[in-house]
Amino acid sequence: MITIIDYGMGNLFSLSSSLVRLNAPFIITSDPEIIRLSDRVILPGVGEASSAMKNITNCGLEEVIKNLTIPVLGICIGMQILCKSSEEGDTECLNIFPPKVKRLRGEGIKVPHMGWNRVFNLKGELFSDVNEGEWLYFIHSYAPELCDKSVSHTQYGEIFSSSLQCKNFYGTQFHPEKSGTAGEKIINNFLNIK
Repeated sequence: MITIIDYGMGNLFSLSSSLVRLNAPFIITSDPEIIRLSDRVILPGVGEASSAMKNITNCGLEEVIKNLTIPVLGICIGMQILCKSSEEGDTECLNIFPPKVKRLRGEGIKVPHMGWNRVFNLKGELFSDVNEGEWLYFIHSYAPELCDKSVSHTQYGEIFSSSLQCKNFYGTQFHPEKSGTAGEKIINNFLNIK
């Protein structure tokens, strides 16, 4: 069973709709025991990092998430809170991915970064059969720095990690559930990771 973690920060409708289109059964919950017994977990997120971490803590999910050994996918804020820390609200995060999350910077850019952008230097199972330079949908003001766990990058002002992988943890700064056929392929790839 796929579990979508509900910690009060996710756009659950579009993610649920994507899983329905893929005929993938799922449950939405914040129950630690159900999360532990899942086959894979998705940590969505829309909003602000310090609030997201507060909600994760209030739900008693910090250690639950850190100790998962099944495939876990963090999306947008869901990926950012898997990182070491975030400039947004000066927040210590779950420290599964090594980079810090920093505000987008660059001359002449508008923040938030909202719309379609390209992803490059694709690596790993998440991007099987996804084209280099594919267009995916972003909406964010902060992003992880590049690091040795980056499995794709994107440029908006500076170059940032648009996805990360560390062991069984995966993360995307873009929203695959809002990224059309390519995004659906990425979700399907995650669902098929052994």
